[in-house]
Amino acid sequence: MDLLSDARAGFAGIDADAALKEKALGNLETWLTHPDFAAYRPQIEHLCGAGAWSVLLDSFYQVMPFGTGGRRGAVGIGPNRMNLWTLGASVQGHCEYLRQRFPGVAPLKVVLAFDVRQFEDKRKVYNPALPNPVLHLSSREFCQHAAGVYAANGIQAHILPPDSKRYVPTPELSFTVRFLRAHGGLNMTASHNPPDDNGSKFYDDRGSQLVPPEDQLMSEMVDQVTAIKHVPFADAVRAGKVQFLDDAPHRAFIDLCRHESVLGVPKADELRVVYTPMHGCGGFCAGEVLEAQGFRPIPVPEQATPDGQFPNVTKTPNPEVPECMDRAERVGLETGADLIISTDPDADRLGGMANRSPDGKGTFRFLTGNEIAALLTHFKLAQLARSGSLPAAPIVITTEVTTGQVARIGRHFGAQTIADLLVGFKYHADALWQIESTGQFGDVRGTLKDFVIASEESHGIMATAGVRDKDSACAALLLAEAALYQKRQGSTLVTYLDELNRQFGYFRNELLNIVLTGLEGKVNMGRMLDALRSSPPKTIGGLPVTGFEDLQDESGRMGPFKGDTDKAARNFLIFRLTGDGIGAKVCLRPSGTEPKAKAYIEVSCQPWKPGTPQADWDAACAEIDKRVQLLATDFLTQALATIGQAPTPGADKLSR
Repeated sequence: MDLLSDARAGFAGIDADAALKEKALGNLETWLTHPDFAAYRPQIEHLCGAGAWSVLLDSFYQVMPFGTGGRRGAVGIGPNRMNLWTLGASVQGHCEYLRQRFPGVAPLKVVLAFDVRQFEDKRKVYNPALPNPVLHLSSREFCQHAAGVYAANGIQAHILPPDSKRYVPTPELSFTVRFLRAHGGLNMTASHNPPDDNGSKFYDDRGSQLVPPEDQLMSEMVDQVTAIKHVPFADAVRAGKVQFLDDAPHRAFIDLCRHESVLGVPKADELRVVYTPMHGCGGFCAGEVLEAQGFRPIPVPEQATPDGQFPNVTKTPNPEVPECMDRAERVGLETGADLIISTDPDADRLGGMANRSPDGKGTFRFLTGNEIAALLTHFKLAQLARSGSLPAAPIVITTEVTTGQVARIGRHFGAQTIADLLVGFKYHADALWQIESTGQFGDVRGTLKDFVIASEESHGIMATAGVRDKDSACAALLLAEAALYQKRQGSTLVTYLDELNRQFGYFRNELLNIVLTGLEGKVNMGRMLDALRSSPPKTIGGLPVTGFEDLQDESGRMGPFKGDTDKAARNFLIFRLTGDGIGAKVCLRPSGTEPKAKAYIEVSCQPWKPGTPQADWDAACAEIDKRVQLLATDFLTQALATIGQAPTPGADKLSR
């Protein structure tokens, strides 16, 4: 074929592995000749004619990897893009997995949820004058296609009616799987990724994403898919294979979240809270819970409407990014609000800004994910202790890369603290499942009644065992109540944070992104981690490395691998450092969704000693702030040196 000959010649000019080019050519031939892909051919021909060889190579050199929870990436044409084929293959694999996981069970049931996304080719990859099967493709349509795959495999799908004006956010999906006693779930969302991305996240019967070795088994079944069964959505509905969700699970979810209140309903206008879903579906969980509990959230009008293009959001709809809350901050200043709360598009992450003045006339301070974790952990434990409701052996759960202040707070209240989990709330959920089913997780013993709160640095909170994923709804309620409690004392969340720093030690946590893009970047990332693994630095930022841990060490605390997915998740290095009155840690792992490695940097000091002059305390905190940047700059330099590179200006910029 001329197109394939042209592609071979075009790929020859790209610096990439020859085997990957051959793989791309083979996949390209399939998509050009197989009748299932005929609708995509006009756009493929256009890309070939335009000489877009880099785009074509990246789109066809592999089938988009099925990660530990599903597939996520740019929507587009080709096996390395999100489209109905890549989703269909994932769902077909999930069907095979469910039949093996629940032999003889009928009917098998799954719950489907979707966010607000719709592909509009904002990157301008494709020709708008030609037919394009992925253009305007929404998360809702992705989910309806998935329902057709489940139906063709004899599995009943529960989904919102086509004319529904609401959405099922991530935490509500987790709850609904359990509420309906379903066998699994699917969430079509790319979380806070750019508008042209989408993704599929699969859930088990516990309402959580799969952990090793189950995720390995499902991944293998997805990889083995050679044919996808599918019936049109309308036919699946007529055949009774699709059931439309009513309001019962939603009402039960809202009630569950409200039950986590520790202060009760506030007085009218006692606290002024601005809330924005940033065009996502958070209004149907966090916003609704705040409203139902009597907080009367003040909206950000231009961000209130669900819109997958996120037109009125600065940078990205991600509560980890302070700039995305600029419009909410403006509303907060105009209304004299005490607190600003935001959620990301699928409403699992929570963001916050607190007024520096108890009268609402001050400026706002952005709250990092680590600070929210510490605030809510202390607040809930303290309120339960104050009311006499604290379990005898409370359980607090967090991760290796979340601020160590959470563990100190937990120990202060006598809590059993799990503080060394891998990144991802599926590991929190697994810890809860083990406690639920066996009564213990490691050295921790108890029941679900002992669980108090779980957290992660990426603005994730889980405050009820009825949800097994990040939950912005319960988190929003707790954050509002924490602000309310402080206001009743004539104080603020900002002052509350300062008090926690004095009582438990000042912790500074920052994230350093080591960006390595493209095929070459992926190879270099592996080389970099292997080099640091085999020859760890002796010092970082002037501090001696006093401890090193490689979580891929099968003789270490995590034991033998449970499969390839477990090995990949454990590609995680920990460097522990000590100095004069300072503790520090650097954790390094590849991102699971983006072309970069993430270095989590923490520096901390001991608690403030009574009688210490304010100036001395301020100087100690300033030294920690300075030390964080020194660690980042030096670690980046040493890490890149292992692959023969040097940092570019500004590459050591930190983001909390």
